[in-house]
Amino acid sequence: MHSHLSDQQLISNYLNGDRSSLEHIIKRHQNKVFGYILMMIKDKSLAEDIFQDTYIKVVKKLQSGSYKEEGKFLQWVMRIAHNLVIDHFRQSGRVSMARGSTDYDIFDTIDMMEGSVEDEMITKQIHKDVRKLIRYLPDEQKRVLIMRHYGNMSFKEISRITDVSINTALGRMRYALINLRKLIEEKKLVLTLD
Repeated sequence: MHSHLSDQQLISNYLNGDRSSLEHIIKRHQNKVFGYILMMIKDKSLAEDIFQDTYIKVVKKLQSGSYKEEGKFLQWVMRIAHNLVIDHFRQSGRVSMARGSTDYDIFDTIDMMEGSVEDEMITKQIHKDVRKLIRYLPDEQKRVLIMRHYGNMSFKEISRITDVSINTALGRMRYALINLRKLIEEKKLVLTLD
């Protein structure tokens, strides 16, 4: 019944007393929001807590009338989640890697073509290795890379959520890829199915 409604219509319905509209909009976006938090935090129970805190904040802001229809709902929620993740890292005192200059996209080396079971196992291992390396990136580079490649967000969306210019988001992505390349070389990883 709710699946055909836009985010804005669901918010409006929620504010007019239809609690199921909020539940539907949360379910609609939970994979992207939770996926982003989990990729940043690397701890499922902590990510669940931050996910819950994100939607508690969403509900409070909706009920207080402070949500403005300026942008997309998902971007607004992702920004709240992003800020809560940053707060977590600030509180835990975690923060960083050299800046290089060669263009290289690690994701270009990951070919998702259908293949044998062995190819699929190798591909899974490559993805696992890349995810492990991502944790070594500086936080701002890690955020942009995760939003772009795991959250399928545009650089425009990323720039809004992280409150930086599109050029800064692009630059952070570029440095993230450069740093991943350096890590791959340092660790002598082979990321190919050949």
